[in-house]
Amino acid sequence: MSAEQVVDAVRAAVGRVSDPELRRPLSELDMVREVRADGGAVRVEIALTIVGCPAADRIEQDVRAAAERAAGSTPVALEIGVMTPAQRKALTERLRGSRAMPFGPDSLTRVIAVTSGKGGVGKSTVTANLAVALAQHGLKVGLIDADVHGFSIPALLGLSVDGVAPSPTQVGDLILPPVAHGVKAISIGMFLQRPDEAVAWRGPMLHRTVQQFLTDVFFGDIDVLLIDMPPGTGDIAISVGQLLPHADVLVVTTPQAAASDVAVRSGLVARQTGQKVIGVIENMAALTLPDGSSLALFGEGGGQAVAAALSSAEAEVPLLASIPLSPALRQGGDAGDPVVVSHPDDVAARAIAGVAARLAAEPRRLAGRRLPVSLA
Repeated sequence: MSAEQVVDAVRAAVGRVSDPELRRPLSELDMVREVRADGGAVRVEIALTIVGCPAADRIEQDVRAAAERAAGSTPVALEIGVMTPAQRKALTERLRGSRAMPFGPDSLTRVIAVTSGKGGVGKSTVTANLAVALAQHGLKVGLIDADVHGFSIPALLGLSVDGVAPSPTQVGDLILPPVAHGVKAISIGMFLQRPDEAVAWRGPMLHRTVQQFLTDVFFGDIDVLLIDMPPGTGDIAISVGQLLPHADVLVVTTPQAAASDVAVRSGLVARQTGQKVIGVIENMAALTLPDGSSLALFGEGGGQAVAAALSSAEAEVPLLASIPLSPALRQGGDAGDPVVVSHPDDVAARAIAGVAARLAAEPRRLAGRRLPVSLA
């Protein structure tokens, strides 16, 4: 190949390298500054988004490998720089787009809020595993931990180290969510310095936090956004209802009447804001013992009761799954190793995978949404 052909091949190869945090090719991010012939070698100049970029080593390795493969016997000289403030601002504006609310009614991303009437029913464990199971179906999944006071998603996904969640990378005023098991996740726990640090906020701060998670976190083009809601019908439930009135809602309960009676209220409040309750998940259902007998530790029938209470003549709310008590599910949550990954044949994992398969098979509802199509 001529020198010009080598340069073109290297430029194309380097441009296809993906930024591991933004999940887009470097060429789309304007990170490839120059590729030119230089004294018998090919010089490649790359501009990282920020100083101290956590993905710098990975990007350098991937760029060098891609460039050397494309260059063949021609030597490659790699130079790594950093974007100027103006370049970084232009990038963040392009990534953010023109929409004030990326997940508004015109978005093609399906938003599913997972709620419960009370705490301790395993809602966050179910949400984390459901997110991973949806990613296993090939969907691009985002997960917001909106349970600000009782956040647990970083630990459940295995992102936390010694109780401390990783700090997200920030490019300008955009926040890049860490990724675990193919799921992009954000939590207030990622902004705290100590594992024992508590969040003692009231309504306005809680509303602002949820709003920032929806607008300032760059999830990119995702298929599904799951929101792990705090239990009950308080400030955050109201805020999410106001910000995302078009969202779908999954209600998680246990078979126990004390939990199921309260769970109905969370579904009713969601419905009052315009959200649609699409199903109920019963957690901690009867466990089959080694001798074949069944142990209904928390009783029976709660999930079906919630589904019946939330159903109407206009719309039936189905019981999507009854997840049995499972040591593997509990152990996976404690270890940060989702059961749908670590023990996919476990009864709880199969139940959650069934819900994911059902959700993944449902087409996106486009009625009332503005599609990005123009008529010539």
